[in-house]
Amino acid sequence: MFREITTTRHNPGIDPALHIWGWEIPVYLFLGGLVAGMMIISGYLIFSGRFRESSRCACFTVPLLGLALLSLGMLALFLDLEHKLYVWRLYTTFQVSSPMSWGAWVLLLVYPALVLTWLIRPPALLQGLWPALDRVSAAARHPRMVWWAAAVNIGLGIALGLYTGILLSALGARPFWNSAILGPLFLVSGLSSAAAFTHMVARDREESRMFANADNVFLAVELLAIGLFLVGLLSASSAHAQAARLVLDGPFAAAFWVLVVGLGIVVPLFVQLLAVTHRIAHTPVAPLLVIAGGLALRFVFVHAGQVSHWARL
Repeated sequence: MFREITTTRHNPGIDPALHIWGWEIPVYLFLGGLVAGMMIISGYLIFSGRFRESSRCACFTVPLLGLALLSLGMLALFLDLEHKLYVWRLYTTFQVSSPMSWGAWVLLLVYPALVLTWLIRPPALLQGLWPALDRVSAAARHPRMVWWAAAVNIGLGIALGLYTGILLSALGARPFWNSAILGPLFLVSGLSSAAAFTHMVARDREESRMFANADNVFLAVELLAIGLFLVGLLSASSAHAQAARLVLDGPFAAAFWVLVVGLGIVVPLFVQLLAVTHRIAHTPVAPLLVIAGGLALRFVFVHAGQVSHWARL
């Protein structure tokens, strides 16, 4: 049933074994990872008590933006499905061994978790308009509900971020994706993009600086995870090693080294290190490069993985 629902389109005249996914799946994986990082950030801000200190806390802005971004990601996934009318069948069962089944149910739970966080303090223009909304918001501000909102956001954020990588690594027929590092790599990449995004939209200057510092840590860890991913492939079978060469010096090398590593990690890391040490002013250029690099990472990894093949390599 899962294969029937999730079979994707391919271009006519092109070998479907090599070209399965277009732009929709990379965009879906990127937005899913971004929202996962935003949920973890929201949970952290709530646990730290910052939501009580200031009405300008990013934890009240991020959930609403997360709902919109996740919906765009789900739309991209829906456009890629071959049998769109049967997507509801994913929710008639739960397959423990299927990453797609886990992901479908996690995505379903993410929406109420984001809404619950947003209800802790809705926008001022909505307060007082609907008595029912005010009552629900008052219930959401109960200390126990606040604790659960933070815990659920962090837990589901981690699950969603890991799922975006596990979805690929579970497809063992593609040696490029056949790595246990892929899940943590996509998780930390999502955290990096979310920290960069929050750095730009945060209305509190202290929070903005805090997320610039956090993003530097995430970028360094992401660079380390990419290195471990490549080392793992190069030290495995010949098929894995040749798959790694697709991004090291093969057809995807230029995009990988320039867009992902160079402009997506190294340059913004250098710029933000100068900014947090007060050598230059904070600029949106570095966060935008981080976000673009996170998107490029998904495109390169998705398409390189499709090209890799045990028989052909």
